[in-house]
Amino acid sequence: MRPQLCSFESRRASEMQALIERHGADAFVAPSMQEVPIAENPEALAAIQQIIDGHVSSMILLTGVGTEAMLNVADSAGLRQQLRNAMKQMSLLVRGPKPGAALKRMDLNPTVKAPEPNTWRELVAAIDSAGIKLDGQAVAVQEYGITNPELNEALRQRGASPLSVPVYRWAMPDDVKPLQQAVRRTISRDFDALLFTSAQQVRHLLEMAARDGIRDEFLNATEQTCVASIGPTCSAALNDAGLNVTTEASPPKMGPLVRATVEHLKQESGSHEH
Repeated sequence: MRPQLCSFESRRASEMQALIERHGADAFVAPSMQEVPIAENPEALAAIQQIIDGHVSSMILLTGVGTEAMLNVADSAGLRQQLRNAMKQMSLLVRGPKPGAALKRMDLNPTVKAPEPNTWRELVAAIDSAGIKLDGQAVAVQEYGITNPELNEALRQRGASPLSVPVYRWAMPDDVKPLQQAVRRTISRDFDALLFTSAQQVRHLLEMAARDGIRDEFLNATEQTCVASIGPTCSAALNDAGLNVTTEASPPKMGPLVRATVEHLKQESGSHEH
């Protein structure tokens, strides 16, 4: 019997499906979210203007998509070049390789890069060890769908004033049927494992279960199912939501996530046979 894996990947759904099948398992992919650019974005534009006016000493870039979206917001107001010039003069603090790659395309270099697993905690530690003084400074934070209160609190503890640059938010997918099916099939114990690649997937999945009035049944069913997480940020969200993480990818990428899940399931079935 091939193991049945359920993934909630949206943007890279077909890539995830191919990965699962390549590892000898069957895939059910239920896209759980979509990025919605905040088209009328006065808050982001006001923040960009403050950056251009020189009121900000450092900028934290959390995602590649968000970095690009911030530039597009600036572009929409004819401020792209001015924003780039301002960014040249400040400390650019990036959480992982994707915002780093987005900066490279603009001919800008990060001052500090968080090491793996690229959570906000590694980023704050990297800022501290680089000796970057935030006390009394405004720090722009490019957000990714939701505000990160813990990151903002860590910045405040270091005497900084966080300035949010919200560039997009997460919404439910247009077609929620696969997500509804995933919830019901988890309750029916159809899946050997549930694979999560972001914290937002967890929130939307539970929201869908709650909408259908079966949240508790879903959470109970996950106790009998392998819950696989791509990395520490995602694991923290899963644990907070009441899902116990069985296995975590290392490094935090889709390939290692699928491999670790399939290996875990093999070990489990092996131990059951003895």
